[in-house]
Amino acid sequence: MNDTPQHNELPLADYDHIPSGTLPSRISGLDQGGIEQLLSYERAHGNRLPVVQILEHRLDALKNGAEPSGTTSPSTPEVSRTSTGSPVSPATSGPPINPPSQGVPTNPSQPR
Repeated sequence: MNDTPQHNELPLADYDHIPSGTLPSRISGLDQGGIEQLLSYERAHGNRLPVVQILEHRLDALKNGAEPSGTTSPSTPEVSRTSTGSPVSPATSGPPINPPSQGVPTNPSQPR
């Protein structure tokens, strides 16, 4: 492949957000052409050594007779990061809890 694929041309739509730890299972369903596309894209953009090594290893396996698994979708969704921070807001948080100043009368281990 001489041309570097664009993000929207990749065989995995969420490729840029896949953690490298789950990448081997996510690419197991891709054929040699799909892996080559990802490898070309990775080298042109992030060029992350661990990711390149994972893709090269899978490409070597396919060239040596490994078969694609037939699926590229994860069994569990990836954790996504939001830029908004915590989903807790004053409207969804519980009431404030202030400990009593002299202890709890129903708890004998605390002073009264």
